[in-house]
Order: sequence, then structure tokens, then C-alpha cells
Amino acid sequence: MNHALSRRLTAEFIGTFWLVLGGCGSAVLAAAFPKLGIGFAGVALAFGLTVLTGAYAFGPISGGHFNPAVTVGLWAARRIPGRDVLPYVIVQVVGGIVAAAVLYAIASGAPGFSTAGGFASNGYGDHSPGSYTLLACVVCELVMTFMFLMVILGATDARAPGGFAPIAIGLALTLIHLISIPVTNTSVNPARSTGPALFVGGWAIAQLWMFWLVPLVGGALAGCLYPRAFGAAGIAPEKPALGAEGQPG
Repeated sequence: MNHALSRRLTAEFIGTFWLVLGGCGSAVLAAAFPKLGIGFAGVALAFGLTVLTGAYAFGPISGGHFNPAVTVGLWAARRIPGRDVLPYVIVQVVGGIVAAAVLYAIASGAPGFSTAGGFASNGYGDHSPGSYTLLACVVCELVMTFMFLMVILGATDARAPGGFAPIAIGLALTLIHLISIPVTNTSVNPARSTGPALFVGGWAIAQLWMFWLVPLVGGALAGCLYPRAFGAAGIAPEKPALGAEGQPG
């Protein structure tokens, strides 16, 4: 493995770790904390803040994907080379699992802790927070991931104002969570879904297929559509979602 790729993969690992720990950690530890819980709005903001801060910190190194659906979408848009897709996805998933392990170590220190409450896992049907059907959850995850990638592709376009992409991306993820937490607990990110599901087991693992398949399809659709609809103007060097350090893929 060359040194540049190693640095990028390290950045993706830490960024995904931060996203899952910050987002899922807020859901598990703080969302319903007695009397002072942050609720859905707080969890939504936490996910947005992890992406915003992570993109500013690690975007110049790896592109700040932190999400297999983002990596696939950027590849479909010809923003990154195909050789980067699998290594990125692997370290993103590992980062999500390690974050879930750290969260489990923290959460299990509270009296009466149990993963039976879901441990921030994503679900549909009986395991949807609002008991939404599988079809409703598929539509929700597909559209939310599609729009997330459209925002990412637009915010990192060379025609967009420089330096602001992480803000737009973080706010987009916050909005997505505000809309869809009651539906699926919001995935739009297979790595985010995988970590908690491994600790819950059972139904969470059985339903994990949907939170891989649908976000990947949504990301790929956006990646195919954006350059065809708006042109492939490239990306500015200082913006996230690059395929290599300082250069588009």
C-alpha cells in the first residue's frame, strides 16, 4: 500500500469512527436522558456536526466520505477512481464497528443497560421507530441518500463557493435526520448501520441488507444523474470529496 493511500484510509477510518460515535452516541446516551434528553432534533444535529467537523478535519486528506454510499456515488460521478472504492468501504465499515464497540463500552456502564432498546440500530416494520412498512422505509432511505449525494456533488463542484462544502453537507445530513429518524432511525450510510447492528444481533442483522442495498443504490443514482444534468465541471482542490490528496480522481 502506498503512503498516500494509507493516509487517506486512516482519515476515512477516523472520520467514520467520529460520525458513528458522535451520531449514534448521542442517540444512545443523550436522546432520552431523564428530563434533559436532546430528543430527535439533538440527535439530528449531532450527526450533522460530526460530518461538518470531520469534513473540515479530514476532507483535505481523504475527501471526507465516511460512508460507503458516498464513496459509491462519487465513483459513479467519476469523482474518484474505482481502485479506491473497496479500500474506502472496508475502512469505513471497520471505523463504524470500532465506534460501536467504544459506545457499547461506555453505555454498558449505566445501570440497567441493554441493547434490547435498539442501540441506535436502523430498522423497518416492527423495528422502525414509527412502525413504518418496508416499502415506506425503502422509499425514505433511497430518496434521502439520493438527495444527500446531490448536495455533496453540488457543494463540492468547482462552480460552488469555496470553503463552505462541509457546512452544506453537515446541514443536509441534519435535515435528513430530522425527516427520517421516525421512519428508519436514519441510515443513509451502511457503515453507520453495520456497527450498532453487530452489537444488537438478531433482527438488526437480519434487516441490515436494506440499509446496505438502498443507500448504495441511492448514492449511485445521484452520482450518475448529477454530471448528466448539470455537467461535469470538476471539483476545486480545497473541497472535500476528492479521489486523492488534493486531486480529483
